[in-house]
Amino acid sequence: MNKPETTNNEFNVVGTTPIRPDGLDKVTGRAVFADDFHLPNMLHGKILRSPHAHARIKSIDASAAAALPGVRAVVTGADFPVIEHKLINQGAAGMINIGELADNCMAKGKVFYDGHALAAVAADNPHVAEEAVKLIKVDYELLPPVMDVRSAMAEDAPVIHENLQPGAFIVPAEKFLPNAGRTQFGNGDTEQGFAEADLILEREYTAETIHQGYIESHVTTVNWDSNDYVTVWTATQGQFGLRDHLADVIQVPIGNINVIPLEIGGGFGGKERIYIDPVAAMLSKKTGCPVKVAMRRDEVFRATGPSSGTYIKLKFGVKKDGALVAADLHLAYEAGAYAGGPIFLGILSSTSRYNIPHIRINGFDVIVNKPTMRPYRAPGAPQALFAVEQMIDELATELDMDPIDFRMKNLAKTGDRLVPGFPLAPIDTVNLMETVKAHPHYNAPLDGLNRGRGLAYSLWFNLGETSSARIQVNLDGSVTLTTASPDLSGTRISLAMQAAEALGIAVEQVSPAVCDTQSIGFAIPSVGSRTTYGTGAVVCEVAEEILGQMRARAALLWEIDTGQVAVERGIFSNTADPEQTLSFNQLAGRMFETGGPISYHKTGNPQSFIPGIAAHLVDIEVDPDTGKVDILRYTIFQDVGKAVHPDYVEGQMQGAAVQGIGMALNEEYFYDDEGHLKNASLLDYRLPTTLDIPMIETVILESPNPAHPFGVRGCGEISIAPPPAAIANAIYDAVGVRINSMPMAPHKVCAAINAKKIAAAAAA
Repeated sequence: MNKPETTNNEFNVVGTTPIRPDGLDKVTGRAVFADDFHLPNMLHGKILRSPHAHARIKSIDASAAAALPGVRAVVTGADFPVIEHKLINQGAAGMINIGELADNCMAKGKVFYDGHALAAVAADNPHVAEEAVKLIKVDYELLPPVMDVRSAMAEDAPVIHENLQPGAFIVPAEKFLPNAGRTQFGNGDTEQGFAEADLILEREYTAETIHQGYIESHVTTVNWDSNDYVTVWTATQGQFGLRDHLADVIQVPIGNINVIPLEIGGGFGGKERIYIDPVAAMLSKKTGCPVKVAMRRDEVFRATGPSSGTYIKLKFGVKKDGALVAADLHLAYEAGAYAGGPIFLGILSSTSRYNIPHIRINGFDVIVNKPTMRPYRAPGAPQALFAVEQMIDELATELDMDPIDFRMKNLAKTGDRLVPGFPLAPIDTVNLMETVKAHPHYNAPLDGLNRGRGLAYSLWFNLGETSSARIQVNLDGSVTLTTASPDLSGTRISLAMQAAEALGIAVEQVSPAVCDTQSIGFAIPSVGSRTTYGTGAVVCEVAEEILGQMRARAALLWEIDTGQVAVERGIFSNTADPEQTLSFNQLAGRMFETGGPISYHKTGNPQSFIPGIAAHLVDIEVDPDTGKVDILRYTIFQDVGKAVHPDYVEGQMQGAAVQGIGMALNEEYFYDDEGHLKNASLLDYRLPTTLDIPMIETVILESPNPAHPFGVRGCGEISIAPPPAAIANAIYDAVGVRINSMPMAPHKVCAAINAKKIAAAAAA
């Protein structure tokens, strides 16, 4: 890792690398994950899932399953409350259709994808439950499946939902076709822009459905007691969202539900939605016992929320001097079985890093017979960048311009108006590009046949939204920090470090914890690169209040006005008598002399749409006989505002890049013509391994974010977006072919090389 190029070295704790408090328990196996949790008299639930992608449920006969010894209950859609299909406001997550959410957890009337739940069993052990679900008989009326966006948008496409209600993921869509909603944005006059252009290119790009690939499957344990009080122990990215959605689906007051978040074995956006929790709840209600439901890996692939497959069509116009003047984008994203895919974020990430005076973007949220799509680390961005950053590279090549110089000529800068209408918040885009251009990797010779270098550049926005935090000062000077933000990536330590910095104490004095829904105020999930930034900003506000309370306590002891008490780096002093001082620990030890416990809780809403930027540089070698792509060198340049814990920032950058490399070269869902998922295992779904990835270099840049006390920007998502485009550009540099279909698997690369050879021979 290169040392951060920082503009601020004044911190004591922020910017250091302490050991994370949960690390030892996790590496020794003492940490309690969802599948480690057990209760007395606990039953085990298993779910029967549809083998068909699209079918009416004519009848379900569960009598044989219910009669099996050891089975305690069977539930189907008929056992669940009937929920009206209506959109409700979910704040930062936009609108959600609770009826569709409920139907996705347990089918009623129709199944909409291979893996759709339609019955469940609770039994004394999971083996009996597995046997029981095999005894359930279902009579189906098969319907034609629709498996890709272009088929779904065709004039003769089968209608999946007779009364489609367009969804919303941050921004609502309008109904456009029987299977699609549409969202439109634009500036200027595209016809005028293309008339002014000296060069116009039109291209099409596709990307396949992919999964987040988290190592831990979905597991939940639910106890519905005799007082209709429901307690949930689970792995989730957002315990409050789970609580509220569960309340809607099982029709229990929100106040009667407590969700206790356990350790989470990866999520990347895929664990912010309910799937099995309502099923476990209904089985618990029916049996009077706590019920655990644990998904198998094939169920995770078939029935949770993967990321969208896409079809993208671009038309770009540019002047001879390299100035972009016009762009027309058609972005069609899979929504899955129910509306609400990441189309707005695809739109937002597609061109926001460039100034294009005349631009039109049509985004389509398309219903297909696949699981409902969910966010995957910068949702929508990798697919959009795969298209746009290849187009940018191709335009630079046509104009014989350096790819960085071409980008710098068109860079969006602080204050520039973005397509949705708001200005770009402060960010140093020029410094990022200059850093890449001056780096040894960019200037190193690349010797050897079939080797190429590629670049891609991304801008991503962080959420702020609602976070909650509480700080309690203890008599010995230690501090308890509780938040409502589940820790997916080491955020306990990053939040503890911010609390320690703000309070002026050592990080070892701060004990961080993530609370259940009855012990802390509301927060939206840990998504959108928001936790270290957004929850951190609230933690800093709470710390300032704590210091204010402690200044008042010191004033009481010294019999002076609070305004005469100063505090700096944990030392309280009398401004009229500098010899009169108390350390944080000393003052904490006297709090019962001065009024009792010192604590403070706050729910805050830090600013959203804070930008982060990243550029990725990759060297590759292509085997022209097999099409295999080997990565030789990889460097990430990313502006993180302020690296709270540089080691973990580096890990976030590298981890995101590895996922982007996986989707670039290997990962995809394989469906047959009937809509059956054929690679629902980690053996057949090709995740990258250590043999596929070189040591990834990182260059951390720090242009402070003025919306955060320490200048922090979110860093977790953005680096998943550039790898596919960077690798595609490197493939072109190596062998002269454009691969416009992701993943760029060996057979596609080999076919493109062979087609080029045939075309060259024909021309000769």
